[in-house]
Amino acid sequence: MSSAPRRQQRATRIAFFLAGCIMAGWAPLVPFAKARLEVSDGVLGLLLLGLGIGSILAMPLAGAAAARLGCRFVIILGSLLACAALPLLAVVAQPWLLLAVLLVFGAGIGAVDVAMNMQAIIVERASGRPLMSGFHGLFSLGGLAGAAGMAALLAAGAAPLLAALAEAALALGALAVAAPHLLPQGSRSEGPAFALPHGVVLAIGALCCIAFLAEGAVLDWGAIFLAGEGAAGRGLDPAYAGLGYAAFSLTMTIGRLTGDRIVQRFGPRRVLVAGGLLAAGGFALAVAVPAWEAGLLGFALVGAGASNIVPVLFTAIGRQTAMPESLAVPAVTTLGYAGVLAGPAAIGILAQVIGLSMALLLVAGLLLAVVVGGWRLRELG
Repeated sequence: MSSAPRRQQRATRIAFFLAGCIMAGWAPLVPFAKARLEVSDGVLGLLLLGLGIGSILAMPLAGAAAARLGCRFVIILGSLLACAALPLLAVVAQPWLLLAVLLVFGAGIGAVDVAMNMQAIIVERASGRPLMSGFHGLFSLGGLAGAAGMAALLAAGAAPLLAALAEAALALGALAVAAPHLLPQGSRSEGPAFALPHGVVLAIGALCCIAFLAEGAVLDWGAIFLAGEGAAGRGLDPAYAGLGYAAFSLTMTIGRLTGDRIVQRFGPRRVLVAGGLLAAGGFALAVAVPAWEAGLLGFALVGAGASNIVPVLFTAIGRQTAMPESLAVPAVTTLGYAGVLAGPAAIGILAQVIGLSMALLLVAGLLLAVVVGGWRLRELG
């Protein structure tokens, strides 16, 4: 293999790591934002809609822009937007400002997500061997580094703004290394850039939506749950509450980096069913045992169980014939991100009515639908 493909693979891995790191940097800042704004769980949930709305609005535009202007352009632009927004998330003190910044932050993350996956498809196809699980494993590794690094800075006494600036600066440094070897072109295909999913593609998209919702529940509410008092939380110091997402990211990273071998040994159907059961059990453990250690273990189990759900489902997209792959992939990606859009707000509203613990249990119940759907999905082979 020539040096050019190797450099492109390395740049793709950096892009995935970068996206995970920037996104996870927001998780430890959520309790500080809630305290600064002095809002309820329900209001915070509505404000968190901004991240999902920004992502979903940006995705179709990012796909079209990457096809016309190249993956490199979209990844750089999206990363710059997200890195600029992260420090602002650490200081804004008005609800409408937080919503506005989350829209920009989500748009940057969503644009990078689409473009880096387009680049990953091109690079993997050129290599002639499986690379996708490893790429997504780097996203999870970035999530681990972003959440743990931010939590470490905050625990050491750094102000949220200083911690966010440090993480954004490191991300921009990584972007500078990767940029020269990101692809100047994007995937090109005939027909519309986006289509509504139908048939089995709709079913796969719905399962992806649940998986994204579970991940979003840990990202946006894990720290709130661990730092909360009484029956609604575990009383952990807010400076350490981001470790919940770090534990989730650690086990998800390990699961994805070993995912290809696991799927090859046990088969995609068993991996999907077992993963859904394990993730549901993780939420149940976090809620049922009134100790922050159990919360960390529960979120770790969620990460382990959810790690290969989305990769296995994307493999199923390639096997289905209901829609062309060029239309099915962006459609399912957008539907999956609907979980990021609806999940945080829904959990916040439910937390107002039945409590955060019960809201997280409902997420566990939705993961059981992944178990049933995975067992019946013929495209898993």
